[in-house]
Amino acid sequence: MTGSQTLNPQPRFRAYTPAAYDFPLPEGHRFPYYKYRGMAERLGGLLPVLDTPNLPWATAGRVHDPLWLRRWRLGEVDRHEQRAFGLPWSVGVVERARRAAGGSVAALHDALQTGWGINLAGGTHHAFADRAEGFCLINDAALLTRLALDGTPEFPAGLASRVAVVDLDVHQGNGTAALLAPYTHSASPTAFTLSVHGERNYPFRKEVSSLDIGLGDGVSDAEYLEVMCRQVLPALDAFRPDLIIYLAGVDVLAGDRFGRFALTLAGVRERNRALLGWTKGAAVPLVSLTAGGYNADHALTVEAHSSVVLDGLDLF
Repeated sequence: MTGSQTLNPQPRFRAYTPAAYDFPLPEGHRFPYYKYRGMAERLGGLLPVLDTPNLPWATAGRVHDPLWLRRWRLGEVDRHEQRAFGLPWSVGVVERARRAAGGSVAALHDALQTGWGINLAGGTHHAFADRAEGFCLINDAALLTRLALDGTPEFPAGLASRVAVVDLDVHQGNGTAALLAPYTHSASPTAFTLSVHGERNYPFRKEVSSLDIGLGDGVSDAEYLEVMCRQVLPALDAFRPDLIIYLAGVDVLAGDRFGRFALTLAGVRERNRALLGWTKGAAVPLVSLTAGGYNADHALTVEAHSSVVLDGLDLF
């Protein structure tokens, strides 16, 4: 367990973190290592924070090409693939991706048992079936959706019949949209992919989600919250999911190195409460994943990511 503070007696919820799993990075690299340890320390006195379990490669193969996964495990990837991924290949970086996705699967278990599962990582929505992009190697949002809908020996079929992926990262969940297209674009869709993102931001070639809400640069708290009230929540009302996977990206904050929005911490927390409140009112299990956050103010990044858990503990 991470953190030295006294836990609340018999906490109902727990969180998972891959913070203990390091990998080498070039000096000055922009990957935000610091935030995973920071979240674990910030929240460790409020609920158990556990190391993420390993994800079996066979499970990752539910959404990814097994031969492609094998090449990544063995380091048989070229410089173009590594450049698209955004991280240099190492045994550690592949193991860390596997651990982060394992935390998301563990959080799915918890959501189905307690109503809320928490991974202090994940939301790797730029990974495709056979392509890694934007720090994303294993697409956990697509994987959780398929596990819940299709079932495995570990997850019997029928645990969920309608899954909504609510992606509020500043970047479109392009890999998720592509991987779940057979489920979202059928005559009777069983999955719903919703992405609120910067229209002019990465990825510059967008995929087609169930609902894409592309916004301009400099979006304020008021503008974003209007989108939540007028478009996001009504879409959930219409789809009526029985499981939500929430990518709670905080790269919507003003000052983010990869974002172009202008939300404040208060606005991010209002956004979180709007979605969490809908979830509570509808009695729908929720898995929360961190997704992106790269603010120039490191403490703000940690606090914004942690706020999803803080708000959830208040509401649930």
